[in-house]
Amino acid sequence: MNDDAPSRKSIFALVADLPRLVIGQVKNEIEQFKSELIGKIKHAGIGVGLFAGAGFVAFFLFAVLISAAILAFATVMPGWLAALIVAGILLVIVVILVSVGLRQVKKGVPPAPTETIKSVKKDVLVIKGLGKRENR
Repeated sequence: MNDDAPSRKSIFALVADLPRLVIGQVKNEIEQFKSELIGKIKHAGIGVGLFAGAGFVAFFLFAVLISAAILAFATVMPGWLAALIVAGILLVIVVILVSVGLRQVKKGVPPAPTETIKSVKKDVLVIKGLGKRENR
């Protein structure tokens, strides 16, 4: 035999190696998945932290803008009246946001997928032969 020729395994040896090779491949895929997931979670965490920092600064920006509005109104009226006017404007904004938010919450309650549940119940009745099928 020639030493340069690749060694050949019998079909039985190849079949015997198959479980070991599959397990090794699955382990490698799991390790790759874990390392990729950890990297993505790390980047997402940094992004969330930066968003939180931006929100913190935006809160103070909003406070400064409110103070500027009060000072602008204070040039033509007493300061206490300017503060009350700005507070009234903010109160109107809060009431509008709360009412819109309540309407949205009421649309989402109950959180169970009621239409899907009804559809599944109809499908079960049709399978049992007790209901009519609808053409969709």
